[in-house]
Amino acid sequence: MKQIEEIAGKLVLKAGSTTLTLDKDYGKATLQRKLLLWNRKPVEFAMSDIDDIAVKSEKDGASGATIHHSVLHRRSGEITVLTTEEARDAAETVTRLRGFVGLQRT
Repeated sequence: MKQIEEIAGKLVLKAGSTTLTLDKDYGKATLQRKLLLWNRKPVEFAMSDIDDIAVKSEKDGASGATIHHSVLHRRSGEITVLTTEEARDAAETVTRLRGFVGLQRT
């Protein structure tokens, strides 16, 4: 289950073991993940390094069900899965994140 909070120039997405904080005032993004019970080292990068946020859909090999992820693409080529949700919910998450970052759909 995901939570999105937007407070005074910051947007915080919490989904499972992933927390993404977007801070407009400092122009940076911080990605924090947990591995089992331990926090991994946070990854910080400029918000300007984000070149896309999109929904990625794939078919589960075992069940045949379609799985929808919201993913963050960075200019370095790195792709980070942020959430796994129903199609409509993933699309809403992506729309909200894209709006905050200022990415326009072309």
